[in-house]
Amino acid sequence: MLKFLVLLFFAILAASASQRKCLEGADHKYEPTQEDDLQECTLYAKSSCCHADITKELALSPVIKVKTFYWNRCKSLSKDCERYMKKMECFYRCSPHAAYWAHPIHKAAIKSVPVCKSFCDDWYEACKNDLTCVRNWLTDWKVDDQGENQCKRNCIPYSEMYTDGTDMCNSMWGASLEVSKSTSHCLKMDETDIESIKAILEMEGSSASSSSSDSSDSSSSSSSSSSSSSSSSSSSSSSSSSSSSSSSSSSSEKADGRHEESDGSKPKEW
Repeated sequence: MLKFLVLLFFAILAASASQRKCLEGADHKYEPTQEDDLQECTLYAKSSCCHADITKELALSPVIKVKTFYWNRCKSLSKDCERYMKKMECFYRCSPHAAYWAHPIHKAAIKSVPVCKSFCDDWYEACKNDLTCVRNWLTDWKVDDQGENQCKRNCIPYSEMYTDGTDMCNSMWGASLEVSKSTSHCLKMDETDIESIKAILEMEGSSASSSSSDSSDSSSSSSSSSSSSSSSSSSSSSSSSSSSSSSSSSSSEKADGRHEESDGSKPKEW
């Protein structure tokens, strides 16, 4: 049954011809295809939402910039820290799975991607001694006339900007990431993500089925209540008719109203 629900979930995703398979960013493809010439982000080579040219700048070390976004405003990142930054950049630009978490309003962005706490802790450990001048790397920069990001304040260590890995993941990319409470239904931006995403979709399919079942039960209960009300109303009508007949045959009975049904003539209130 669960397997059927997962297949149904994928069928619904594929049903809409207008639905993109990749994010709507200017550098994203409409749907993922194989890319044999990726210089970085090779994890997504078999099914990539990015073109090979976008990975040329990411393949450098240290990375200076990606398009007009500079990574070295507080000196170049250490190799370990840079490795995690590349993981995130590759996921956003190239992963065929990123579109599962497309922002509901800003379609080129992602929202609430469930990342593993262990991944965030390792990322924080790799970057804690590196420097940054912004807490939110999406919104806290000053953007100049050339569209390039500039610092608004002094550079400080990551360990001073963020309290821990969870704080960093939940803040660094705004609402893009969300540290998961689960240790298995979350992403690490590596080859294990395929199985994790399957587990996440199975869980969502199961939740959708449960919600549908609850809704069906509610409708059934409402229908039953309506039927009960109809039956009760019919009984009341019959009783009223009987009372009218009896009343016309006896003037004394009509006076004291002994045959008026005051109990059980109203339907139940739900």
